[in-house]
Amino acid sequence: MGRICVVDDNEMLRESVAETLTRDDHAVSTFADPVEALRVVRAGGYDCVLTDLKMPGMDGVSLLRELRSAGCEASVILMTAFGTVDSAVQAMKLGAFDYVQKPFDADQLCMVVDRAIQNATLRSENEALRRSLTDGDPRSMVGESAAMRVLRETISRIAPSNNTVLVQGESGTGKELLARAIHSASPRSERPMLCLNCAALSGNLLESELFGHERGAFTGADRMRKGRFELADGGTLLLDEVSEIPLPLQAKLLRVLQERQFERVGSSITRSVDVRVIATTNRGLADWVARKRFREDLYFRLSVLPVVMPPLRERREDVPLLVDYFLTRAATRTGRPKLRVQDQAMRVLCEYDWPGNIRELENLCERASVLVQDGVLTSPIVTPWLSGLRRAETLERELRSGHLMEDMERQLIEKTLRECSGHRAKTAAMLGIGVRTLGLKLKQWREEAQAKASAYKLTG
Repeated sequence: MGRICVVDDNEMLRESVAETLTRDDHAVSTFADPVEALRVVRAGGYDCVLTDLKMPGMDGVSLLRELRSAGCEASVILMTAFGTVDSAVQAMKLGAFDYVQKPFDADQLCMVVDRAIQNATLRSENEALRRSLTDGDPRSMVGESAAMRVLRETISRIAPSNNTVLVQGESGTGKELLARAIHSASPRSERPMLCLNCAALSGNLLESELFGHERGAFTGADRMRKGRFELADGGTLLLDEVSEIPLPLQAKLLRVLQERQFERVGSSITRSVDVRVIATTNRGLADWVARKRFREDLYFRLSVLPVVMPPLRERREDVPLLVDYFLTRAATRTGRPKLRVQDQAMRVLCEYDWPGNIRELENLCERASVLVQDGVLTSPIVTPWLSGLRRAETLERELRSGHLMEDMERQLIEKTLRECSGHRAKTAAMLGIGVRTLGLKLKQWREEAQAKASAYKLTG
């Protein structure tokens, strides 16, 4: 299944093409206006653009040229009833994937589109591999605090190893940057480092992304696809937010970490890989294990080499260096002079707790580079930006550090239950939930408490 944009000023043909491709399990958007199509496709997400060659206002070749100028990597197929050698050559020189002449039958159209989608996917995978070889310079880890000096020393010690690394730390501290620094300093630095956000995908999609799938393995699997483990063979795989991997999939991940073997989804062929895994999380995984949400054996297998990324409030002396780095980068990107920071403004920045950590500081520098007009960042400008967010950010930090939404829900339910003298029906009515729902939650918490008590007895 691919995302396809069809552009043609002929409504009958446009809808006919869309219907044919939709029957072939593609997601199709149609446009009569090429200018509107250009705006939408520029935003990304499309695998293929199927456009008429002759259209009023902007023809297909001009649309192709604009897409390539915007850096769009979607495969472009040109359709025309007026095919000539000259126009075909011009289209191919500009990067068209193919050129089809009207009238064409449904099978021919689907075959060309399928090849175009495969081509776009292959380019995307190659780009990921290329980027993985150039990203992650450890020198971009800005800071000279004691915490950063210890961190650099830790990187130098663990980088040569092939053991798995577990990087823990609050959101926004730069865990992915640390992982890239480890890869760059390792013997695997000339091989790819690929990243996968485990929280962004459902269990089935995550399994396919990790291990790949065979054609026909599930609905929409119209071709074989290699997973991240195969693509990263010989290199490093970063599993971001590893705590969000569903329990059933954790067993398969444990196996590939222990035995370096796996099977693609829909295949019985065992494949071997040599991949170093670096996992990151903003949760306390030990507590996640106690909650029965993460396998204990997988936790120990991942945390062979544990590293903690310190929050920015514990390395305040690095704030001036980071501000200078982000403002310099913003000036280079925007082409504007670099902002100067007033001394009092810098003191305010150094005294702030930064609950959003480095990501929050980076965003503030980006905002200042756009909004400050006279070239000087002053305390009256920066203080409202910080104080206005302080309450929300403090709450967010508490949620990140373990006070999860379910804990807040539990506190509310227990408080209401006490006020109702333990009467479940009254409690459920006051909370606006069903009595059965309330009973299930109380049962779940009771079982979790019993599991924790058993675990303490075993370890004690």
